[in-house]
Amino acid sequence: MGFFFIVLVNINNISESVKENFDTIEVQLLDETDRAAAEVMMANFRDTDGVLSVVFRTKDENLENWKEQWGDNADILDRLRANPVPNSIVIETRELEDADAVVAKAKQMEGIDRISYAQDAVDKLIRITGFIRMGALILIGVLLIISVVVVSNTVKLTVLAREREITIMKYIGATNWFIRGPFLLEGIIIGLIAAVISGGLIAGVYHYIVQSFGVDVLLIVSVGFVSEGHLLTNLAVIFLALGVSIGACGSIISMRRFLDT
Repeated sequence: MGFFFIVLVNINNISESVKENFDTIEVQLLDETDRAAAEVMMANFRDTDGVLSVVFRTKDENLENWKEQWGDNADILDRLRANPVPNSIVIETRELEDADAVVAKAKQMEGIDRISYAQDAVDKLIRITGFIRMGALILIGVLLIISVVVVSNTVKLTVLAREREITIMKYIGATNWFIRGPFLLEGIIIGLIAAVISGGLIAGVYHYIVQSFGVDVLLIVSVGFVSEGHLLTNLAVIFLALGVSIGACGSIISMRRFLDT
């Protein structure tokens, strides 16, 4: 469940980042295009229907944005002898259809090096992330059921071994909760141990993945992995809660044969 959880969280992070830039077009300018020519372009973009904002970004500002996105890996950019990032014009539109009109107008202008706008790629990425998200949720649900069954069967072995003791305790008037208590505690302890072991393993594996592939993923999708501290802290809380809940549920299910529940 933990592995599928970190996949789900990072897929959501990528999907949300893509959606934030879904209606944004970046027009990268040639080095010889001066600010005056850029202002003329910006005025033409502002006259296009559906345009919400038009902002000029210098190459230094674009480099700083890259450094913010790269986070801990930004030291790679500090080693550059010169700034390779061009000046650009960033246009935000109201709808995707409006972005198409802006791109069409930009293609007719001179002084432009590249237009960063990938509608088809974004659509495919969102569909793929949706399928992955749904698959991960289904698998987490299946594994959750399996976990309850495993804990239930584990506790049931202990219950069967003490069947005579439980029967005697019921004959002398012990309440259901008095009998159930030790087994419930055993299930909770099993769940907590599982949460600690699995949480430690996932923390180590996730740290290795982030250190080994973090930069590559950032270069491919311009979005890094979710930070280790944030993800693992939340994962620890979820694991402890699930461990206690699954252990308790498994114990209660295993006792139903002997107690009126």
